[in-house]
Amino acid sequence: MHLAWLELIDFRSYRRLRWTPDRSVNVLAGRNGAGKTNLLEAVGYLASLRSFRSVPDRVLVRDGAERAVVRGEVAGRGRTTLIEVEAAAGRRRAQVNRERLGRASDLLGLVRSAVFLPDDLDLVKRGPAYRRGLLDAAAVQIWPGAHQDQQEYERALRQRNILLKQSGRRTDEVTLQVWDDRLAAAGGKVMARRAAALEALEGRADAFYRELSGGEARVAVDYRSTWGAAQAGDADGWREALVRALAAARPADLDRRMSTAGPHRDDVRLLLDGRDSRVRASQGEQRCVALALRLAVHRAVEDSIGDAPLLLLDDVFSELDSRRSAALARALPPAQTFITTARGGGVPLAGRQWRLAEGGLR
Repeated sequence: MHLAWLELIDFRSYRRLRWTPDRSVNVLAGRNGAGKTNLLEAVGYLASLRSFRSVPDRVLVRDGAERAVVRGEVAGRGRTTLIEVEAAAGRRRAQVNRERLGRASDLLGLVRSAVFLPDDLDLVKRGPAYRRGLLDAAAVQIWPGAHQDQQEYERALRQRNILLKQSGRRTDEVTLQVWDDRLAAAGGKVMARRAAALEALEGRADAFYRELSGGEARVAVDYRSTWGAAQAGDADGWREALVRALAAARPADLDRRMSTAGPHRDDVRLLLDGRDSRVRASQGEQRCVALALRLAVHRAVEDSIGDAPLLLLDDVFSELDSRRSAALARALPPAQTFITTARGGGVPLAGRQWRLAEGGLR
C-alpha cells in the first residue's frame, strides 16, 4: 500500500499543497512550526478520519477558512483509489472515486496506517484508558466494522449516563432496561474485538520488545475486566456477561448516577517480566514497550490484509538514544514511511528528504 499523491486545501497551516511522496522513505525536515506534523496528520486523517492529536475536525481548518479538504490517491492490492474528505465545524463529507459516501466512516479500511508519536509514552505511563484506546484503534485497523460497534457503545453509554444523572433513584426502570440492552449488545461486540486484538498484538509486541531492547525481558498485556467477566468467547458470550453485570450494578449505578460496569471501566496493564511497566520500568524500557506495541499493530494489520500499512513517525528518533534508534530502524518493516524531524541528519534511515518552510516543501 502506498500514497501516490496528496492534496491539501486549507488544512491546518496549508492554504494549498500538492505533494507526490516517494514510495519508500520520506523524511520531512524543518524547524518547529514549519508544518511537519500537520502534513503527517493529514496522511493519518485519510486512514482514520481522526487527528492523531485527538482534536475535533474544526481545529483542522485553517484560520479564516470555512472547510478543510484532504484528497489523495492510494494504490495497493492491485487497485488505485481516490479518497476525498471535507471537514468543517459540525460536519464531514467523504467521496471515494468521486462517489459520495452516505457515511464518512464507510471509507475506513481503504487506507491503513500505524502512527508513532512522542506522546506514545502515555500508553505505558498513564491510565488504562490509553491502553483500552490502543486495543480499540487496533481493532478498527484490522476490522474496520469495529468502528461502528465502538460508536454505538459510546452512544448507549452516554444516553444511559444522562438518564441516570437526570433521574437518579427516580429513573424509569423500563427506559433504563432499554439502554442496558443496547449497551450490552454493543459492549459484547467491543469486547470480542478487544479480545481478538489482544491476541493479535501480545506475542508480536513481546518479540518486537526483545528486538528493540536487545534483552530477554518478556512483555505481556494483563487485561482485567472490572465487571467480573472472564474470557467469554464470542460477542454473544460477552453480551450475556455484561447483561448480568449491569443488573448486578444497577443499585450502585442509581446511587452514583453513572454506569459503573462495562468495557469503559476495564483495567489494562503492560507487564515487563511480570512487573507493571507503569511503575516498575525505566523510561527507556517504557519507551521500548510503547514502540513494540506500535510495531505489533502494524504487523498485525499487515498479516490480516496482506499489505503493509503506511508508517507515520512523528519526531520519534529524537526521543531515543543512538542504540535504540538503530534498533528501531532495523525493526521497521518495509513500507511507505513518513518521518518528521527537526534535524535532517537525525534519522538513521535512507530516504527522500523534504524540507518544509512557510507552508510549502521541496
